[in-house]
Amino acid sequence: MRRDFTEDEVLSLGKEMYEHGQARFEVEKDRCALLVIDMQNEFVSPQLTPFWVPGATRRVPRIRKVIQRCREVSVPVIYTVFTDTHHFLDRPRAGQFMPNRLPDIESGHNDWFQNSKVWPELEPLKDEIVIKKPSYGAFYNTPLQTILHNLGRDTVIIAGTMTNYCCGATARQAYERGFNVVFGSDITATDDPQMQENELRVLRRGFALVLSAREISDRLN
Repeated sequence: MRRDFTEDEVLSLGKEMYEHGQARFEVEKDRCALLVIDMQNEFVSPQLTPFWVPGATRRVPRIRKVIQRCREVSVPVIYTVFTDTHHFLDRPRAGQFMPNRLPDIESGHNDWFQNSKVWPELEPLKDEIVIKKPSYGAFYNTPLQTILHNLGRDTVIIAGTMTNYCCGATARQAYERGFNVVFGSDITATDDPQMQENELRVLRRGFALVLSAREISDRLN
């Protein structure tokens, strides 16, 4: 029978999903791949660039443990770096006009984002893939979806930086392509602590299963 919902009811329901919602898919290690998003020198090395994310530097030990756990249970580890691809002609045109582009500061620093490398403490193994991506999300103009399909993986675990840009965009793109998304609450970082929780709330409600590093490791057993 049809019923009406009060404003208080729908607001309370929304708040509950933002804060405590849990996606209902199982995390099966044989179906998972770990995506380590943009843990590269430009974002992780202290004081190297104006794009340094201090929180990402602090996340390195915890991300390293998750990487090691995935390797132990044969979960593929795939890295991304944001770098020069095709002379920057393969990225959204409007990007150059965004406030997070700093032409005055970046001038004279031509080595930034030209040959970007994963932070040494998280160095990929020789047989692990490093995808060069031209924009925020790891699926945009990259072979990531094909790689995951060829690996037989339909669940992605997301770690890295930044939570509300590259990691969050990757989560949304994965969701829209039919992947289950596990988003690491304490193995992602951004440049504003308030934005960390805000992004987790949105992802938790509609895009991903949000878990801590310990919870992820436990579910991979």
